Formats: sequence, C-alpha cells, structure tokens
Amino acid sequence: MKVLKLTLGILCICLSVLIVFQSTMVGVGNSLQNNGEAGGSGGLMLSILVLTAGIVMIATRKSEGRGGSIAAMILYLLAALLGFSSAGSFADLKVYSTLCLILAGLNLVAAVFNHKPKKTERV
Repeated sequence: MKVLKLTLGILCICLSVLIVFQSTMVGVGNSLQNNGEAGGSGGLMLSILVLTAGIVMIATRKSEGRGGSIAAMILYLLAALLGFSSAGSFADLKVYSTLCLILAGLNLVAAVFNHKPKKTERV
C-alpha cells in the first residue's frame, strides 16, 4: 500500500498542474465569452484540493494509522463535490471529479484494510 500511495500521490501532484493550466484557459474563455459560468474557478479550486490530497498521501504513506487516508479521502470528496457542482460546460471537470471519487474510494479501502492496531502490554 505504501508504493501505491506514493505513486498515486505523485500522479495527483502532476495532475493538479495539468488541471491548473486547463482551468486557467477555461476561465479566460468564460471571461471572454461573458457566459457567467464558473468552470475555470471550480477547476482551480479542485486542483488545489487534489494537490493537497496528493501531498497528504505522500506524507502519510508510512503511517500505520488511519488518519492520513481519511484526510485524503475527505479532500478528494470535497474536490469531487466542488467539481461536479461547478462544471457547467467544462466537461473535463466532470472527468476529474469522477477520478477524485475513485481516489476517495481507494483511500477508504486503505483506511479500512491497512490499519494495524497497537499491541498492548499485559501487566
């Protein structure tokens, strides 16, 4: 699970850079068309959440507790909610939001099955 978290964390950081550039272009397009959509701004917020979740996954990959996986899962769920709610005609944002839901599910699996309880001493 450690290698998977490291790999997914690095991929999420790279993906967040792609989302930033694409959302910036969509935001410029929305401003020029004056269509009132917020897909570019929603994409920028989604990329910040994906970047943060990727960093959390990398930082907590060696921990034996559930906290890192739960924190990353919450960040991915917030990113998916934000992405779906602000997508508008920006169809790629729906794809990124679906990917965030998948990553949240993977973190849920990691939180449930990768927990090692502490050994207690007998007195």
